[in-house]
Parts: sequence; structure tokens; C-alpha cells
Amino acid sequence: MDQFTLQGFKSKMFAVSHKTVFVVDHCPYMAESSRQQVECDVVTKSRAQGLIPLAPVSKSLWTCAVECSMEYCRILYDIYPRDKLINYIVSDSEFHILNGWRREDQSVHELMSALAAIGPPNPREDPECCSILHGLVAAVESLCKITELQHEKRMALMDTADRVANRGRIICLTDAKSDTHVRMLEDYIQETILEQNKLAAGSDCLMAIQQCELVLIHIYPQGEDTLVTDRAKKEVNLCLPVTHVEGIGHRSLLTRIFFCPPVSQISPLLTSEVHSVRAGRHLAAKLNILVQQHFDLTSTTITNIPMKEEQHANTSANYDVELLHHRDAHLEFFKNGDLHMAGTSTRENGLKETVTLKWCTPRSNNIELHYCTGAYRISPTDVNSRPSSCLTNFLLNGRSVLLEQPRKSGSKVISHMLSSHGGEIFLHVLNSNRSTLEDPPSISEGCGGRVTDYRITDFGEFMRENRLMPVPESRYDPSGKLPAERAKAQLERYTRYWPMIISQTTIFNMQAVVPLANLIVKETLSEEDVLTCQKTVYNLVDMERKNDPLPISTVGSRGKGPKRDEQYRIMWNELETLVKTHAGSTDRHQRVLDCIVACRSKPPEEEERKKRGRKREDREERAEKNGSKEAEEKSWQDSERLKGLLDKEDQESEVIKDSPDSPEPLNKKPRVSAEEDHPPERAKGPVSLLTMWTNRITAANSRKHQEFAGRANSVNNKFELYQQLKDENGCATHAGIHCHVRADLNNLFLFTGWTFMKMARPPDDGATEVEPCPG
Repeated sequence: MDQFTLQGFKSKMFAVSHKTVFVVDHCPYMAESSRQQVECDVVTKSRAQGLIPLAPVSKSLWTCAVECSMEYCRILYDIYPRDKLINYIVSDSEFHILNGWRREDQSVHELMSALAAIGPPNPREDPECCSILHGLVAAVESLCKITELQHEKRMALMDTADRVANRGRIICLTDAKSDTHVRMLEDYIQETILEQNKLAAGSDCLMAIQQCELVLIHIYPQGEDTLVTDRAKKEVNLCLPVTHVEGIGHRSLLTRIFFCPPVSQISPLLTSEVHSVRAGRHLAAKLNILVQQHFDLTSTTITNIPMKEEQHANTSANYDVELLHHRDAHLEFFKNGDLHMAGTSTRENGLKETVTLKWCTPRSNNIELHYCTGAYRISPTDVNSRPSSCLTNFLLNGRSVLLEQPRKSGSKVISHMLSSHGGEIFLHVLNSNRSTLEDPPSISEGCGGRVTDYRITDFGEFMRENRLMPVPESRYDPSGKLPAERAKAQLERYTRYWPMIISQTTIFNMQAVVPLANLIVKETLSEEDVLTCQKTVYNLVDMERKNDPLPISTVGSRGKGPKRDEQYRIMWNELETLVKTHAGSTDRHQRVLDCIVACRSKPPEEEERKKRGRKREDREERAEKNGSKEAEEKSWQDSERLKGLLDKEDQESEVIKDSPDSPEPLNKKPRVSAEEDHPPERAKGPVSLLTMWTNRITAANSRKHQEFAGRANSVNNKFELYQQLKDENGCATHAGIHCHVRADLNNLFLFTGWTFMKMARPPDDGATEVEPCPG
């Protein structure tokens, strides 16, 4: 690449945005109406009857062009008051330069005063004598002039003064006739740039133009069709380097040129873009978008600003104010991808985007500046609106406003602050994570406290396995790779799949998988290594068959976490992912993967068993949802069953109660034998308090006494008394029966801890008399 091109590409000291020249057409056709009506008479109830309302008026094309260009300049001066310069030129029968590159000339007040002296275009002037070309020639000449900042840089560099670049932009507001007219204007500017560069090469007061951007805006009234086609800058910037092009003429004076496609034959000195815009609000919106594109600006909308109503002083309403500022104020949003959290919305049919921030309680002190990481000047988009005026006055009075990111859940995050300094309003970027002045956080605390479960121990082991050491020159590697290449290859293998957080992995939290994880990352595997990996896979299959629990993290999840079947599915998926990343290394790595795939494909009966288990768990979950109703029903059934057992015990003890010599026995629940003691089926819901208490009391009472021999030897809770008498005699006399009854009863109560007390007199009735056995 030659010296001229190197200067154009390496010089970064002054960008295109350093110089901007506005060329506004002042020809008679700019006096035409824009046909966008403005109502001058506001209808009110107090207007007297018979009063004729004022007719609406419409602005001229010249007025629309001046207002929109002044708004462009105002935004630029608000955000860049020093290093971004504007030169304003009006073109009719001749050119009129309203200001220069001096810093004292850079203000909206100077431009408005000069425009007032120029006045509106004269519709009776001869159109043949007026042309926009006069202003375009003056614009190119103005770009060749040296600004104060460029002069300071050139004096500081001295010997390398040629490194100071001279770039600029021309914004032309005119009423073009057709696309042919636009191409004629572009060619004329190209010719003028080449001529001015020749003059600048032999002058110390001028600088050659190295890059110029032409932004041609065709303005036409409302309701008319345009004959000019829009063309973006990228369409004319597709240039191919060539050494010679036929028919270029004097452009071949350049040692090396770039030939552009037939869309527009423009050299690397000039790029062009064309915008066809209707006058009025459409032109204002277009220039608002262009000023953001030209100077790296972005939009922020402050929402929920409380303001008192003029008509109702005791009430307030919430308003929104849109501000423009440098794009770096949202740099953290772009880096972290949090623009959706900050409330990005699209305006103007997708042509402009804005970031939404919510208003917080104003602060009277500026202590938050201690945590500020950047401050950027702001400019209201609609400076004349009442909400913008109220916000500006509020901030200029010394108040500060915090701005938060709108979130649907969680705590609010304060990301920005509005405050004024020296009569200028700045948007401050606050560090929402951790102050840069504090000590750096330890790894156990996490970055800003967000992530705390790092695999610290595993990472230490990872570093030990990948340490570097000096290699002697005599050591030769059969593969022919350099030591540095082998180290990079090993680091690449170890990091193909390496989760950093404990909660994001399952297999690296299991000791059973450690042998496979350590071997699979090796460059080559031996037969013994393959057998070890396969043995590890078979152990995992055995764990799944036994339904052993897995170390699944439940951080951030509600409830009991995934089911056991789902846990093993997650584990197998992660294990397969790990092995797949190394399966292409060797055939033995592929054998390990084939083993995992074969073990994961279960037989049909196993799948059916798993399916039945999942259905059973689903039924249990549905039962838990309706657990309160079933629990009440279950507790009622338990109480009824307990009541029935107690009634049955009362009936069985009536034989003893009928004897007048017997004391009142204990009302105990009969125990069943160990063989018939089946545990009750588990309730499909929460156990009631009555059931828990009854089970506890029953268990406690059963441990306080030895079981009665008759109940222990009973059949179906029934035991036949006096079996020894039937076995010995086959019959019993009434005296023997009476004697044995008295003896057995006495033994019964003595055995169970009761004292047998005889009555003072015999009973009146003969309840104890029995008849002798027949025969």
C-alpha cells in the first residue's frame, strides 16, 4: 500500500465527526409550503360566539430545514461543546458562510442571529441564478481549512505533522430533481475535492482532505411523490482496489485509486448517502437519527417522573423524558447483554431505539459519585416540552436523581444518576456490582456476590495437571510437535467440557465417575484404560438399578427437585456429552462412548418397570395436592377403626365383668401375633395428628407388659379355655369347674398385676352354679 493510502488509514487523530458543514438550499423553490398544517387557534369553552377561528398555517421547506438543522446543532453543542465543530453555509445565487471553525463561533445563538440576517428565500427571485453548487464548493473549501485543534496537534508533532488527519462531513439540505441530479452533485463534489487537494499540497494554511462523507437529504412537501431514491452509505462503499482504470481522466493522478461499482463512481476520498424525506416531523426525526449515528449517541427514556399538573396543583402525574448522550453510558449493558433487562424499546417504526430507566427518589447529596465509573453530557430530545423543562430546572437547582433498571422481580438495581456540574447536566454511570475502590473479592464470595459455588478444589487440581516446565533440548518428541504446541493441545482437551460451577454439573460431583473423567481426557487410551472406563459405566448402571441417590443441585428450584429417574437421565446426558467431545480422538475413545450408549438403551421390560414407577409417582403427587381432604378422611377412618376395636374388647371382657368377685379390668387393645402383624398401608397424604398420637400411645403401652399367654396362643384372636380338662376327663363336675374357674381367674389377675379380692359375703344369686355334664 502506498504512502498516501497509509496516511488515510493509519491517521486516527481526527475522525470524520470533527468537522461538519451544513449546506442549506436558499433557492426560491425552498419557499414552497411543506403542507403540514399547524393549528394556531386553540378551541376553548370561553371563546365568544361569532368569533371566526384562525386558519391553520404551514411552514415552508426553508423553515423546516432551518429548524431541523438547528436542532441537530443544539444536540451536538450540548454533548460536545469543544471538539466537534460545525460550519453553516447558505446557498442561493452565491454562498453565505454564517460562521467559521473558531470556538467562539460555535453556538446556536450565533447561528440563529446569522440566519435572521439572511431571511427567508425570495420566491420571486430567478431560479436560474440560484444553485446549491455554490454552497457545496464553499463547503469543500471550508473542510480544507485548519481548525484550532488541528493546528495545536500539528505544532505538537512537528516532524510528524502529516499524521494529523483531515476528515469531514457535508450535510446538504436541498430539493433535488431526480437521481441524475444527485449523481451530478456527487461528481461535482468529487472534482472539487481533487482540485482543492492540489491547492492544499502547496500551502501551509490548508490541509488536503483525506476523507469526506456526503449526506444528501432531499426534502419534498407532504402529499407529493419523490423522484429521488434512497441510498445507504454502504452501497457506495463497496470499492475494489485496482492499479489503473480506463476513462478516469485526471483522477489517475492518484498513485493508487479504488474503483467503485457502477452504483456511484466515487473514490475513497468521498462516500455518499441519499435520504429522501418529507418535510415537517419526518425531517426532524431523520436528523435526530442521523445525529446519533454520526456522533455515537444513544437514547435513554426516563419514566415515571412525578410532576404536578398546572390545572390541579394538588395532583401529580407521571411523565417520560427522552435524553440523548454518548453510547458509552450503556457500555455495561452491551457487554453483559442486559438491554432486555434495562427495558429496550423501539421507536419511530424501528428506526431508533431507546433504553428505559425508572425514576427513583431524588437525593440531596452527591455521595453516590464516589462509586461513579463515568459521566456523560446529556441533551433532551424535545427541549421545549414541559416535562423536559421541569426535569432540567430540577437538576440545575442542585438535585440528583437516581435511575434504576426496570425489573419484573427481585430487588431494584441502581445503574445511573442524573446530576449537574457547572451548569451542565451529566448522566453518571454507577457501578452496580462492587466499588472499584474496594479490595478485590475472593473467589469464595463470587463476582459481585452472584456466583458462589465455584469448583475451587477441582480447579486447583486442574492447574496442577497442566503446569508448565522447562523442556531440555535433547528431549525429542516422536510426533514432531513443539512443547508449546503439546501444552496447548493438552489444555484444549482438558477444557472441552469443564463446568465452572458445582450446580451446573452432576458427574463431576460423583466419586464413581472420577476414574472415567480422568482417563477420557488423555490423548491415547490403553486397553486397561478402556476396561476401567467400562467398569465405571457398569457401576453407574448398578447404581441406577439400586435407585441410589445422586448429588443433584436444587439451587434455584422449588419443591423436592427432579425425580430419581430424571436425575439419572440428567447424569447420563452429561456423561455422554463429556465422552462425545473426546470420541473422535481414537477408536478406544469411541469404544467408551459405544459402551455408554449401549448401557443407556434399556430392555423393554426395564422401560415398562420405569414407566410404572413414573405413573405411581405421578399418582402420589396428585394425591399430595389433594392431601388435606384425604388426610381428614383417613383420620376419621382411623378413629372409627380404633373405636370398633375398643367396643370389641369390651364385649370380650363381659364374661369377666359379669363375675361379682372380679375387679374392673384394664380396657386394653388386644395385640395380634407377630406373624399377623401387618403394617398399615402408607397413607397417600399427610398423616393426621390423631393417627400419629394413637400409634405412639399404642406402641408405648405394648412395651409395658408381657403379652398374655392365651392371646399369644390364640387363633384368629380366639382361645378355647380349659382345654386340659377336656383332654384328661372329657367331662367336668360342677365342683371341678368351679374350682378351676376360681383358680384360673386367680392366676389370671395375679399374672397381669391385679390383686384378687374375695367378697365379704357370697352372692345372692347363683351365677356361679353350673349344671353337670350329661352322660
